[in-house]
Amino acid sequence: MPPRFTLAPIALALTSALAGIAHAADDSTSLVLNPVVVTGSRAEAASFDMPAAIDVLDRDQITAGQPRINASEALVAVPGVIANNRQNYAQDLQISTRGFGARSAFGVRGVKLIADGIPASMPDGQGQAATFNLDVAERMEVLRGPYSAIYGNHSGGVIQLFTREPTGRPSVEGGFAAGSYGTTKAELSAQGQLEGLGYVLDATRLKTDGYRDHSAATREQAFAKITTKPDDVSKLTFVVNGFWQRADDPLGVTWGSYKNNPRAIDPGTGSSPTPATTYNTRKSIDHLQGGVTYERRFGTDTLQLSAYSGQRSVIQYQAIAPSSPSAITRGSGGVVDFDRDFYGVGGRWIAVRQAGGGKLTTTFGADYDVSKDNRSGYDNRSGVKSTLRRKEVDNVESTGTYIQSEWQRGDWIVSGGLRYSAVKFSVDDKYIVGINGDDSGSRNYSKTTPVLGVVYKLNPAVNLYASAARGFETPTLNEMFYATPTTGFNFGLSPARSEHLETGVKALVGNSSRVNLALFQVKTDDELVVLASSGGRTSYQNAGKTLRQGVELAFDTAWRRDLTSRFAFTMLRAIYDEGFGSTTPVDAGNTMPGIPRTSAFGDLAWKPLPGVTAAIEGIYRSRTYVNDANTATPAPSYAIANVRVSAEQKAGPWRFTEFARIDNLFDRNYIGSVIVGDGNGRYYEPAPGRNGMVGVNARYTW
Repeated sequence: MPPRFTLAPIALALTSALAGIAHAADDSTSLVLNPVVVTGSRAEAASFDMPAAIDVLDRDQITAGQPRINASEALVAVPGVIANNRQNYAQDLQISTRGFGARSAFGVRGVKLIADGIPASMPDGQGQAATFNLDVAERMEVLRGPYSAIYGNHSGGVIQLFTREPTGRPSVEGGFAAGSYGTTKAELSAQGQLEGLGYVLDATRLKTDGYRDHSAATREQAFAKITTKPDDVSKLTFVVNGFWQRADDPLGVTWGSYKNNPRAIDPGTGSSPTPATTYNTRKSIDHLQGGVTYERRFGTDTLQLSAYSGQRSVIQYQAIAPSSPSAITRGSGGVVDFDRDFYGVGGRWIAVRQAGGGKLTTTFGADYDVSKDNRSGYDNRSGVKSTLRRKEVDNVESTGTYIQSEWQRGDWIVSGGLRYSAVKFSVDDKYIVGINGDDSGSRNYSKTTPVLGVVYKLNPAVNLYASAARGFETPTLNEMFYATPTTGFNFGLSPARSEHLETGVKALVGNSSRVNLALFQVKTDDELVVLASSGGRTSYQNAGKTLRQGVELAFDTAWRRDLTSRFAFTMLRAIYDEGFGSTTPVDAGNTMPGIPRTSAFGDLAWKPLPGVTAAIEGIYRSRTYVNDANTATPAPSYAIANVRVSAEQKAGPWRFTEFARIDNLFDRNYIGSVIVGDGNGRYYEPAPGRNGMVGVNARYTW
C-alpha cells in the first residue's frame, strides 16, 4: 500500500507562517476581502468568521471577460472545486467538491445547488448547473466540507447562486457574442423599479456547432424576478426560470480514437460502428420552475419562507442496441422519456439573543421536497423511438429538519448544528409483461447529521478555525435505475456515510490581500461507485471505505490599484482505503477515478486605462484515473493559458461594454473531462484547442 498522506508537515509550516502574516497585517480590513455570506450559517455572517471553507464569486468575477454560458467559467477559480466543461451540452457540466460528485455520469450530484433560496437540485440530490442563469448573476457562494452536512442529502458542498436585485431607474440592454465552432449568443434584458415593484427580466439564446463532431446544441433561457416590500420589515420575491435545450451527444472516445482525432466521435466496432451517429444520440430538455420567498423581521429575529414548483421533460437517445422483437426485459430500451413534476416548501426562524456575555444566533428550519416522474423507455432503432420497453412512475420525497446555533464572545466563535434527513424512493412498475414481472418497490433512508465548529481570533487579521461533521449521501434515482446495465431497479444500494474534519486559517494581509488555507480529511463508508457503464446507462454498487485528505489554498491580492491577482491551489489524495469487487478486484490504495491529485488556477489582471482590463489565466490539472482498478490509461496532466480583455464606456444614458477572450492560448491537446468506468472504454472527453469569443453589450437607462 502506498504511504499514507499526512497533514503534519503542512500544519507545522502553517504555524510558522502565522506570526509573519499577523505582523504584516494591520487592524483595518476591506469589505471586498470579507464578504457577507448566508451559506453554511443560514443567517448573514462575515465569511472571515465562518469555521468553514467558503468562497464568494462576485458579479465581476462571474461576468467580466466571460461569455456567461457555463458556471465552470467562474468556478475554476475556487479551490477544492473541479468544474469541467465536458464540451457536451447533452450531459451538462461535471462539478465535484473535494472529490464528491466526480463519478456522476451526467449532471451534478453530491453537491447541493440552490438559486435565490430555491433548490436547483432534486430531492434525491441530482441537479443541473445549466439551469443557473449567469446573465443575471450577482454572486455565487461555494461551501465545501463539514458545514454542507446541515443541507442534508449530499456530502461534498453547496453552490448557491444569487441573482441581482432590481434597483434604480428602469434600464434595458442587449448583447451579442460570437466565437469558435459556430457559437453565438444573444441576450435581451430589462430591470428597474416601478411603483413599488422591482423587476429583472432576461432572455438568452445560445447556438453552437460544437467543438467535436455531433455536438451541436441550441439553448434558450428566460428569467423573471419580481420584488416588493409589503411594509418596512418584510420583502416578497417571485422568481421564474425557464430552460429549453436541444443537444447532440458525441459520447466519450477511446484513448486510440482521441490520439487519432480529438474532434471526432468514436468509430466504434464492427457490431456497433460510430455509435453516436448510428443511434443519433441526443437529448432535449424542457424545464420551467417558479418560486416565491418571503422574509419578515420581528425585532432582531427573522422569519424566512419559500415555496416552489416546476416541470421538467427530457427525451434522451442513448447508444444502446435495440432488443430482439420477442425480448421483454425491463429497461432494455435506448430512449429515455420522462415528465417530472416537482415542488417543495421550506421555512426557518432566525433568532438573535444575548447569552452568556455574548451574541447567540439560532436557526430553526425545515424543508420538504417532492419529485414525481412518469418515465418510459423505448428501443432506439437508428435514432428513432420504437418499441416500448419500460413504463413506470418514480417518486422521491425528502424531509429535513434542523437547528443551528452560533455564539460569539470576545475572541471566540462557537457554532454547531443538527439535521435529521429522510429520503423515500418508490417505484410503481407499469411495464409487466409475461415473465418480466413486477419491479415495483420502495426504499427509505434516514440519518441524523451533526456539525460542530470553532473560530479563534488570533488577532484582528488572523482567524484560526476547526470543524467536524458527519455526512449522509443517498443514491440518486438515476443511480438506482439498474442493478446491472441490463436488469431492473436496484433497491439494495446503501447510503454513503462520511466523517469530515477540517482545520484552517484565514488571514488579512494589510488592506489588499486575503489568504485562506484549509486542511481536511474525509472518511467514507459504503462509498457509491460505478459497477458498469455502457452506452449512456450506468449501474452502481457500494464499495468499502474511502479516504480523502487534502489541502486548499486561496490567495487574492491587489498589488497596486491597477494590478490584481487570484490564486487557488488544491492537493487531494482520494483513495480506496480497502479493496472491493470480485469480477474486477479493486485494491486498497487505488486512486479514486475522476479526481485529479493536484489542481491550480491563477490569474493576473491589469487595468492600463479606466474602464479597460486585460488578464491572463493559467490552469493546471494533474493526471486523472478513469476506472477504479486504475488499469486504463489515465487522462494526462495538462496546463493551459487563457487571455481576456474587457472594456466599458459611458455616454449620457448609455453604457457600452465589450470583451474578447482566447482560451487554450498555446493550442494544447488535452482531455477536459472523463467518464468514470465506461464499459466500452470510451472514458475520454477531449477539450478544444485554441478557441476564442468576442462580445458587445449596450444598456440604456431612463
